[in-house]
Amino acid sequence: MGFSIGTAGLSRGGPRGTLEGYAEKVEGRAFNLRVLWYLLAFVRPYALRMAGAFLAMLAVTALTLLTPFLVKEAIDGPIAAGDINALNELALLLLLAFSGLYLASMAQRYLLSWVGQKVLSDLRNALFRHLQDLPLSYHDNHIIGVTISRVISDVEVINQLLSQGLIALLGDTLLLGGIILVMLSLNAQLALVTFSIIPIIVLVTMLFARRAKRAFRNSRARNAHMIGDLAENLSGIRVIQAFANEDSSSEKFDEVNQGNRDAHIKAMSLSFVFLPTVELLSMVATGIVLLFGGISVAQGSLTLGTVIAFLAYVNRFFLPVQELSQLYATMQTTMAGGERVINLLNTEPAVQDRADAGDMPPIAGRIEFRDVSFGYREGLPVLRGINLDIAAGTLVALVGPTGAGKTSLANLIARFYDVSEGALLIDGIDLRAVRQRSLRRQMALVSQDPFIFAGSIADNIRFGKPDASMAEVEAAGKLANVHAFTRDLPHGYATEIFEDGANLSVGQRQLISIARALLADPRILIMDEATSSVDMVTEALIQDALNKLLSKRSAIVIAHRLSTIASADVICVVADGRIRERGSHTQLLARRGLYHELYERQFVEMAG
Repeated sequence: MGFSIGTAGLSRGGPRGTLEGYAEKVEGRAFNLRVLWYLLAFVRPYALRMAGAFLAMLAVTALTLLTPFLVKEAIDGPIAAGDINALNELALLLLLAFSGLYLASMAQRYLLSWVGQKVLSDLRNALFRHLQDLPLSYHDNHIIGVTISRVISDVEVINQLLSQGLIALLGDTLLLGGIILVMLSLNAQLALVTFSIIPIIVLVTMLFARRAKRAFRNSRARNAHMIGDLAENLSGIRVIQAFANEDSSSEKFDEVNQGNRDAHIKAMSLSFVFLPTVELLSMVATGIVLLFGGISVAQGSLTLGTVIAFLAYVNRFFLPVQELSQLYATMQTTMAGGERVINLLNTEPAVQDRADAGDMPPIAGRIEFRDVSFGYREGLPVLRGINLDIAAGTLVALVGPTGAGKTSLANLIARFYDVSEGALLIDGIDLRAVRQRSLRRQMALVSQDPFIFAGSIADNIRFGKPDASMAEVEAAGKLANVHAFTRDLPHGYATEIFEDGANLSVGQRQLISIARALLADPRILIMDEATSSVDMVTEALIQDALNKLLSKRSAIVIAHRLSTIASADVICVVADGRIRERGSHTQLLARRGLYHELYERQFVEMAG
């Protein structure tokens, strides 16, 4: 079953998370061993396949080093001597080497891709599970689009490093070391002359690394900023269109999008400068080999095969340099994304089950607030000294001005938050002593703006009881008056609902949410005003369904229209975080206090 109580009163504790300034949070270390070690935990389950990829990488490195040497041997040996038989043997060895290189490269790519997709899936599953465990306070203060960016974009770049980058780092490092050793063994003098450009490569790489660090981190942050702004605008598209505010929203998104574009171009431009520089240095090295190698061949101190091998090794020498530079750029984004993903995974839920917490036994329905105080932020109380004893099976209505604390009381009963002071008990059991899920499985919510999932009508009703049969779904639908409109639909209960229930009326969505709650058969019902946005005919259908739902259950009703709760057993008037009045509708009107004032004001407004 789903809960979706609003956050009225949260404004007292501080604003919801904002997009502004997010893109500036880009500081961090270029390489963070703690982040890498933490993320490697997601690779360890696939250690065997990673070992296979590592062995394939060793084979690729060895064969890459071997092929130029075989070419040299062929030129300086059989070709120079005119020995066809020996040439055939070397040609066969070269064929085998190239075939082995092809197979090893294919195996390495397949294994790394397989592991990469597994790691990607595991990381996203871990994040999604953790996001569901985090309390409403987290989601109230974090932008949905930015959270989505964590799960999609940040995880994607992390996967690139974990599944492929580490193997590439080892392979390229081994290949560079191997090329240096082979070139020194072939001709130390020519090798040292060729290596004279290495200090220039080191200097260029250091300059690139220094500038790349902040540029790539800023690019990731700007990307998250853009996704957040996009999600916010799509969520509020109805309001944007209602106020004909498309132009200003587009201008705002253009500004954010251009910021993302500029940050990405700035990051990429570093690579666009660095890579051609490496290519230029590669050509310089090639020229050195041709010049000094050619002179040595002409003087007879060096063979032609050695010069050709040197040219091949020089060409291979700069490929790992380019790959390592790209890997460094990937590492920048990975460290930035990894830090944010780890921070999210390590975010401790504000509401946690105790180690010794047990399951909530079957609920009778008595709810007791004992001197309860609560605030969304320390030092900013929303509720103060609440004492309230609700007998099992009682319908209690909470009324009062906006921001009085009504929703906060309901949030505490569902244990979306824990009390700051005092205790909240159900059937004499402190809610902090039981597991949250065991408590919520015996509760249900009918909100003013019910949330409908994409899927069929039956799927949405069954959300209250996932293993329910179709007969149970239809029975709940009949009780909730859903049957009245599904019979006119071509596919009945199998009718697919659009995102956010866009192809249903407000009343139809409300009836489905009531059917969902009926199927869950809760012992405690939390209900926000369920008939405030519908016509009179639909209101009658909803009220009839609610009467069936409220029967023999403890119910907390947050009321906006006072006329709808006249039959409540107890009405509590909440103001400034305290219960100012309590009693029946008749009793409270007779006292001519705050409830009478609210009722009279609403009656005048309706009459006007």
